[in-house]
Amino acid sequence: MRNIQYLIIIAIVFTFSSCSVYNFTGTGKIDAKTFQVNYFQNNADLIQPGLDRDFTLQLQDLIQNQTNLNLVSTGGDLVYEGEITDYRISPMTATADQQASQNRLKIRVNVRFTNRKKETDDFEKSFEFYYDYPAQQQLVGATLDTALKEIFDRITQDIFNASLAKW
Repeated sequence: MRNIQYLIIIAIVFTFSSCSVYNFTGTGKIDAKTFQVNYFQNNADLIQPGLDRDFTLQLQDLIQNQTNLNLVSTGGDLVYEGEITDYRISPMTATADQQASQNRLKIRVNVRFTNRKKETDDFEKSFEFYYDYPAQQQLVGATLDTALKEIFDRITQDIFNASLAKW
């Protein structure tokens, strides 16, 4: 009976001691203390006003919410920079009378990630996602807000996963 109690105690100790390596976001152990997100310039052929600012802020918010890193304006241990390279609206499906019944908004962002603590983690990579909406709707107001939220949620999470979660 006493051996069983020892085994249970040892199992509990190993369980709790191994949890210090991981956190709930799946980032594992991060040596960095700070991060910076430089302004993502909108270099797409079609310009949507405020897109660059909104994307930059959403990436900052995601990293702040999912890590204990401190946001700094210069000298960050982790640096995210890049540009929005594509903002495109295209018809997706057609009706019997050859009119679009659905359109797609696609956004592509080129990201350069620098880890000053571990240079082997550095990368430059493009991330993109899309949002489909009915062709009879204009891409303004609530439709545009919903589209940008869904696209930015996916792209920023993909950037986070590639840079910190290593997925």
